[in-house]
Amino acid sequence: MLSRLSELIWADWIWFPEGHGWSDFKDHDGKVFPKLPDLWATIPIAICFLVIRPIFERTVALPLASLLGVRDKQRLYVRPNPLLESHFCSTSKFPTQSSIESLSKQTGCSVRQVQRWFRRRRNQDRPSKIKKFREASWRFTFYLLAFFAGLAVLVDKPWFYDTKQVWEDFPKMPLLPSQYWYYMIELGFYLSLVFSVASDIKRKDFKEQIIHHVATISLISFSWLVNYIRAGTLVMLVHDASDYLMESAKMFNYAGWRRTCNFIFIMFAAVFIITRLIIFPFWIIHTTCVYPLSLYSPFIGFYFFNGLMFVLQALHIFWAGLILRMAVKFLPGNDIVEDERSDKEETESDDEVDGRERKEKPKNGHVQNGHALLNNNHSKTD
Repeated sequence: MLSRLSELIWADWIWFPEGHGWSDFKDHDGKVFPKLPDLWATIPIAICFLVIRPIFERTVALPLASLLGVRDKQRLYVRPNPLLESHFCSTSKFPTQSSIESLSKQTGCSVRQVQRWFRRRRNQDRPSKIKKFREASWRFTFYLLAFFAGLAVLVDKPWFYDTKQVWEDFPKMPLLPSQYWYYMIELGFYLSLVFSVASDIKRKDFKEQIIHHVATISLISFSWLVNYIRAGTLVMLVHDASDYLMESAKMFNYAGWRRTCNFIFIMFAAVFIITRLIIFPFWIIHTTCVYPLSLYSPFIGFYFFNGLMFVLQALHIFWAGLILRMAVKFLPGNDIVEDERSDKEETESDDEVDGRERKEKPKNGHVQNGHALLNNNHSKTD
């Protein structure tokens, strides 16, 4: 029964257009074709990334942070209070006004002291600037190298200039050594991001990031499996084109280099919109979704691959919205772009504002869950 199920899953008609199948991937005459077992190489590559990353962050990112002037503010730690800690961990990190008053009576503390305790306790859980800078430095380095490596792989290929040629001789296009390493390293890096998700900084778009990583890994793996490699290399290059600009903007943001951060952010926003909202849908998706219909009848693999492409495009639109929100901060009176996905550390002066907003009708913004919405400035520049 299992063999029958395996035959059904790997049936040629599911993954290939009529007249083609897995038999086309047999090596011959010095020509090598992609195979499923090749993907096992990405696991040791991912492990190597996980080993290299902390070494890089200690030996490169930390000295660079010191050189650029990244400094963490001294944080005030809360005194242990089992009752408040229990409410913080099990009920809410942002207690309502009625909860604060109730906790005040139970602990014998004033309302202001309870507010301050929760504010400082939230700040304790927020990642430091140094940690953010180290993470951004690591990703910046990879994306920068990956982008130029991708250019080197594709610049002399005809499908880089005429995307329709990704289907020439499909699926019998032999695998090139440069394509092999480009795929293995990119896929290994995204696997390492999934493995390190527990220790990485969690942002407001955490779920979207997980969806993006899973969709990217599935897309890269599937395109390797059925030899959509030419299209896959174009997809990876388009994504790497803006990612290193995003990470560098974050680095200068954490260092307080306001003009530099804003200038790089403008470049990033322009490249992101051009590559993700113009080139990706109107050139690459058109090449993988519309043009093939003039060559082959649709098949299940065709729908699966393009379904993943549309998932990525939906995420691009979501992140473009965050970018436009950040672009508003370039209006007069705004000095620096803040990451729409990250929490802004709360200060002691916020206690006074918070207290007044609970007593008065708010004039700037709405009230949610009994307390004023915090200006948490959180795509794409973390």
